[in-house]
Amino acid sequence: MVRVAAVGDIHMGPDSQGLLRPAFDTLSDCADLLLLAGDLTRHGTPEEARVVAQEVRGLPVPVVAVLGNHDHHDEQPEKVADILRDADVTVLEGGATVVECDGARVGVAGTKGFGGGFVGRCAGEFGEPLMKEFVRSTRRSADGLRTALEELDREGCDVRVALTHFSPVADTLAGEPLEIYPFLGSYLLAEAIDTAGADLAVHGHAHMGTEHGMTAGGVRVRNVAQPVIRRAFSVYRLHTAAD
Repeated sequence: MVRVAAVGDIHMGPDSQGLLRPAFDTLSDCADLLLLAGDLTRHGTPEEARVVAQEVRGLPVPVVAVLGNHDHHDEQPEKVADILRDADVTVLEGGATVVECDGARVGVAGTKGFGGGFVGRCAGEFGEPLMKEFVRSTRRSADGLRTALEELDREGCDVRVALTHFSPVADTLAGEPLEIYPFLGSYLLAEAIDTAGADLAVHGHAHMGTEHGMTAGGVRVRNVAQPVIRRAFSVYRLHTAAD
């Protein structure tokens, strides 16, 4: 069994240094890896990124992250990612990584994702160039996620996890105003997950949403935005063939 700890939307700034570290230091007792589902900073500044990096540096388990929309706000996402990588965090955007957890190979495919909405109430690649680019941006994210998950399947991982910031399903948005669903996620991410296959999908972004959901193909989806889970992290247990 693999124990996956996950949290998103921690929105750290200079005044929050040390807030989560005591809980993170206990991870080796309850989890095999930590996933960070984006919006790690408030405004995406290098100063804030350094606070996050210090919070997770030297943890007893591997850390894998994607960035969120807040982490892009200062228009320095590459710098934010580099600061996190300097703290041994694996930051994904359309790529994948394999983590060895007590003899099991855990594959994580990650992308920020983007909006667009869900089947029946979604944007399409039609009309003005800006609208087309909006949807194409999400499609590129979804295509990258699918490719990464397929790569992990070829590598023979025991379990595969899809890590995003935006939601792949509407289930985990329950509690959010319906009017903003198109800005909280896209069905294209779920299509990618179901096409390639995964054992778990983890996302953040929807602060007023719901923790539990599922794709049409039966993949469990978990909204780990900290305002939703209301703790430093949640832990999800995934069975392997050896269990």
